Amino acid sequence: MSITARLLNIYGRLLDHYGPQGWWPAETPFEMIVGAILTQAVSWANVERALSNLKAEGILNPEGLRRVSEERLAELIRPAAYYNVKARKLKAFAEFLYRRYDGDLQRLLSLEPLPLRQELLSIYGIGPETADSIILYAAGKPIFVVDAYTCRIVRRLELSVGSDYRAAQALFMDNLPHDITLFQEYHALLVRLGKENCRREPHCADCPLAVLCPTTQFDAGGGMGYNIHKDH
Repeated sequence: MSITARLLNIYGRLLDHYGPQGWWPAETPFEMIVGAILTQAVSWANVERALSNLKAEGILNPEGLRRVSEERLAELIRPAAYYNVKARKLKAFAEFLYRRYDGDLQRLLSLEPLPLRQELLSIYGIGPETADSIILYAAGKPIFVVDAYTCRIVRRLELSVGSDYRAAQALFMDNLPHDITLFQEYHALLVRLGKENCRREPHCADCPLAVLCPTTQFDAGGGMGYNIHKDH
């Protein structure tokens, strides 16, 4: 079976098992960007509380983040953890947007994926995963988002020689059609799998990919597999 066929088979099994994820939950591209910065190293439930605070304050927009003090911003996003650092990141993004694009978010997001990625990576606090999330979900451009869950799943499924960010991203970008909806749904499904089954200590018995996984602990015949896999 080709890599493309394997990836599509995995996608189909995940979609059948979990259903559509409807990710990313945001009312505007700017809210999505703020959420992507806030969700670094914290659960989405905490991000939602921080976003609610920003909405209640009336500053969930570029001008609002630009004019609010860093101290007040940190207080509002406290539920999202690391709030002082994240306040600096949000201020850096707003300042960049006004310095380079006169506060016009659409001008920034209208760039082609590669130059847009370069611009985003030049901003304090935005790394590859956050940049690619912004490109895929806020700009609506086809790039595959990779996170720790994706790298772990790729490694356990033995789909790629390497399982770092670039290798994992290339696996999907080189072997799947560049369809925005497919990339969005696939990424969300991998996150769901990583949270519920393919954890650091894996829960293989009810994993929708157990029968495809060469390192599963679960034997489809009813017992536990012999190839016990853990992260090292």
